[in-house]
Amino acid sequence: MAERKARADALRNRETVLAAADALFARSASPRSVSMDDIAAAAGVGKGTLFRRFGDRTGLIRAVFDARIEPLRQAVEEGPAPLGPSVAPRERVPALLDAVLRFKLDHRHLSLALEEAGSGSPYEGVSYAWWHGMLRDALEQLPEAAAGPAADSDFTAHVLLAATRADLVEHLVGQEGMTSERMRAQLAAFVGRVLGGGHGGCDGRGA
Repeated sequence: MAERKARADALRNRETVLAAADALFARSASPRSVSMDDIAAAAGVGKGTLFRRFGDRTGLIRAVFDARIEPLRQAVEEGPAPLGPSVAPRERVPALLDAVLRFKLDHRHLSLALEEAGSGSPYEGVSYAWWHGMLRDALEQLPEAAAGPAADSDFTAHVLLAATRADLVEHLVGQEGMTSERMRAQLAAFVGRVLGGGHGGCDGRGA
């Protein structure tokens, strides 16, 4: 019983830390301004606790990001339309990209903090590799005229994901004042041009 309570306390404390870090990044003028000291103080724990549990600042940022994006990943792996595996690829590809963009819009500074964490190439990260693989596999299921050979699908997946990078989202929203609806509509139009012909992507209206 004591061991079970300890595990429950550890999980609760972990979520407290993740929530505190998430809130700090959401409120920050710049992700770089959020330190481990800030997160420890907001969560009510010692800084040493953060380093023991998450390794370093990058590990903590990645843990927050992974926790927040996990429901979306589950929807992609197991959920219904428009994201789930049973959806036709011409409808699924635009839906996947719209979902990624919406996540980046809802978690702008958290996503930017992860890209800026300086832990090597962002293209080698587990999350990026997962999304790239999902898009590549969906593109490979399209007719040859739309997706091309497997090598083209691999490159196309990279190009499409580049349109959802957090630094681009931050620039368009923060610097150019583009609305979320406009950005989603622009992305849907771009994906439609890449795929060719009609598609079932979001038109950028609504949430």
